[in-house]
Amino acid sequence: MSWLDGELTTLALCWRVERRDGVTIGITAHDRDLELDGLVYRAAPGMTPSAISRSASLDADSMDVTGALTSAAIGEADLLAGRWDGARVALFAVDWSAPGETVALGEGTIGAVETRGGMLTAELRGVSAALEQAVVEETSPECRAALGDRRCRVAMAGRRRFARVTGVAGATVTLDAGEPIANAYGGGRLRWFGGANSGLEDAIARSEGATVTLRRPPRLVAAGALVELVEGCDKSLATCAGRFGNAVNFRGEPYLPGIDLLTRYPGG
Repeated sequence: MSWLDGELTTLALCWRVERRDGVTIGITAHDRDLELDGLVYRAAPGMTPSAISRSASLDADSMDVTGALTSAAIGEADLLAGRWDGARVALFAVDWSAPGETVALGEGTIGAVETRGGMLTAELRGVSAALEQAVVEETSPECRAALGDRRCRVAMAGRRRFARVTGVAGATVTLDAGEPIANAYGGGRLRWFGGANSGLEDAIARSEGATVTLRRPPRLVAAGALVELVEGCDKSLATCAGRFGNAVNFRGEPYLPGIDLLTRYPGG
């Protein structure tokens, strides 16, 4: 007889969360910790999922998980910094009196995350949510490739440089090294090594001399932190041809007429 068929069930919900950098944690809605397959699932009684709906249709499965930020493994700073973005989540039920057999309830990746008043709400997007993505790309005057990827093919070996942070003012970060050309890092990435931000990336809006302006202010930054600067591209054909000599791999349609063609008139 299954443990689910008894008159008194000993049911506990568990979440296994695997970050993209390999960090894995376990959380359970039970009132005490459980150990399953060598992983300790920390008690978080306030963690509750929304209604779980499973079907054979092609609709995108999703649910929300809400609870208090009581786990030391998941902090508000890390959530807002993006450490948990795209993490894989498996939700299942287990017999807390004799952990072993489990019943899978859903799996997917963490989508939108919201924190308010010490409460966490995370969206769990199912595997079928990938069906919502566009099948083909839309046309655009700008390049749709990322600098250095397999479609762009620009060699990035000499376009990554290390520097030390000497000061931070809002979203502006001052470094101990300048840029090779004007706005070399605009549209690029800044990667943090060591310190509280280690492993995180920030998008660079623009660079000027020894300063870079990020798209959002960094969190928990101290002077002396080591960073890697990755050059960027404004995705225009002029930059692709003039700066990188890579117009042959430009993935955009800069000369394609726009929708305003229908509203034009002679002499307009």
